[in-house]
Amino acid sequence: MNRPKIAIIDANTLAVIGLKQLLQNVLPIMTVDTYGSLAELKANQPEQYVHYFVAMDIVLSHRAFFAQHQRKTIVLTLSLSDTSQLIEFHALCINQPEAQLVKQLLMLQQHAHSGGRNLPSMPSVLQQKILSDREIEVMSLIVQGYINKEIADRLSISLSTVVTHRKNIMDKLGMKSVSALTIYAVMHGYVDINKI
Repeated sequence: MNRPKIAIIDANTLAVIGLKQLLQNVLPIMTVDTYGSLAELKANQPEQYVHYFVAMDIVLSHRAFFAQHQRKTIVLTLSLSDTSQLIEFHALCINQPEAQLVKQLLMLQQHAHSGGRNLPSMPSVLQQKILSDREIEVMSLIVQGYINKEIADRLSISLSTVVTHRKNIMDKLGMKSVSALTIYAVMHGYVDINKI
């Protein structure tokens, strides 16, 4: 079965690279293609995509096209106040701290695809339980914003044990940031998105 596809349409190459990385972390079963303009998208079978993440200026310039694909379109804005002129579309503010952007992406994903609805199942290798129960507890507290000392106190373990668990979690999952860990924890149901 082919992976579902997402298109990012934005002339800002740096923003596209960052958003593509985040989307691939949030939805690892998706293929993410990038285009600098609507013309490029149209030349590559636009109907094959389940979602378009589109820069606001492109949506405004080609509103008729995106209005026909309203359910697929997510407008990339620089501030929350920008969304007033595009009220009929879902919007994603990209000018915010990484943790907030990740949370907003996860909320969009859960709103549209709660419990994996409308998406193919995750590959079995991604469904396997990789972490021990204690590592899951530590991970849950990390992504909720607790520092090592607070985690040690809450779980009645030493600070060095927390540091060891933290290192093991990152090594086992191959992750380097708390944002990536947050995505993993929410996507696997270990943490409620409202607790981060």
